[in-house]
Amino acid sequence: MQSEEWIFIGIFLILAPLLPAVALVISKFIAPKKPNKIKQDTYECGIETVGNSWVQFKVQYYIFALVFLVFDVELVFLYPWAVAFDLLPLYAVLEGVLFIIILVAGLIYAWRKGVLEWA
Repeated sequence: MQSEEWIFIGIFLILAPLLPAVALVISKFIAPKKPNKIKQDTYECGIETVGNSWVQFKVQYYIFALVFLVFDVELVFLYPWAVAFDLLPLYAVLEGVLFIIILVAGLIYAWRKGVLEWA
C-alpha cells in the first residue's frame, strides 16, 4: 500500500520535465521559419533604433524587482491567514508568525547587502 501512494509522485517527477520538453520539440518542428532583415531587427515601440540596442542593465535592478516580488507574493499567503486569524488554532498562528519572522530576516539581509539602495 505504501509504494502505491508514491507511484503518483514518481509519475509526476517523470512527466513534469517531459511535457515542456515535448512541447518545445514539437514547436521547433512546426513553427514557421521565414527569417528576414525586418523580422530580426530590434523593435522599439515603432521608433528606429539608434546605435546598439542591446544595452546591459545593472543587475541591481533585477534584484530589487525580485525582492519586491517576494514581499508582494507574501500578501497572497498572509491575506487568507489574516482573514481567518480568529478561527485558527495556536500552531497555525505560530506558523504565520514564523513566516513573517523569516520574511523580516530576509528584508534585513537584503537591506544590509544594499539591495534596496537605488543609486
